[in-house]
Amino acid sequence: MNKIKMICLDIDGTLLNSQHKISQKTNDIIRIVANEKKIPVILVSARMPKGILFLQEELNIKQPIICYSGALVIDDKANILSSSGISILNVIKAYGFAKELNVHMSLYKDDEWYIEKLDEWAKQESEITNITPIIMNFIDLFNTWKHKNLGPNKILCMGKPNDMILLNKKIKGCPQSELNVYPSKPTYLEMMPSNVSKTSAIEILMQKYNIQRSEIIAMGDNYNDIDMIKFAGIGVAMENAPDKVKQYADYVTLSNDNDGVAEAIKKFVIS
Repeated sequence: MNKIKMICLDIDGTLLNSQHKISQKTNDIIRIVANEKKIPVILVSARMPKGILFLQEELNIKQPIICYSGALVIDDKANILSSSGISILNVIKAYGFAKELNVHMSLYKDDEWYIEKLDEWAKQESEITNITPIIMNFIDLFNTWKHKNLGPNKILCMGKPNDMILLNKKIKGCPQSELNVYPSKPTYLEMMPSNVSKTSAIEILMQKYNIQRSEIIAMGDNYNDIDMIKFAGIGVAMENAPDKVKQYADYVTLSNDNDGVAEAIKKFVIS
């Protein structure tokens, strides 16, 4: 087995426990590998930068981050290494379906979060992430982006599970859709540009650090983690992951509420 030279960690359901916290045990072991062993610990998430950087501070690490499941990659000095946006045409189509089903839509670009109104879904997400969204008319926002040939890095829709299933079907059934669509939980449907993934972002950092696939361990708990779990030299699924995710893993660690990240790092990196 090759020596591990990079650790890629999903955040929600992986690094964080059910209370959205990093346990002391996991914090301690990450500090050891990052600061003593000098192994880059890369946080890889569907979150925006603001939702990741404070966790880096808590861990006392300064590394690049992968945001929006690969649509935005930022180095340790806040320089953008890669950024991909969703075309306005696809945004408008998704917006139409969301309005039709009366579900919440959030739009994320760079380090800003846009909503049309502060409903219960937005309040819940704001409480979880400790981030305040910008409230504005989406049609005005679309016109601004269209004029500048820009688009969001991510769309998040939130609603009842049956509505999310229906929305998923509508978007995936739309011809020429250029969206990577997946449920991150029964009430959340996330959309990114189809040309990016967590793996495509990891490949950018592999070049930066001159690291091979076989020298990477990647850990995750959800469907958008499958590609990096399959790609890494050692792919680890959390015990709390769906069975479909686990089937692609080389190893299934303990759950996020039982220090699964710390257990896997001990087994494959420190031992």
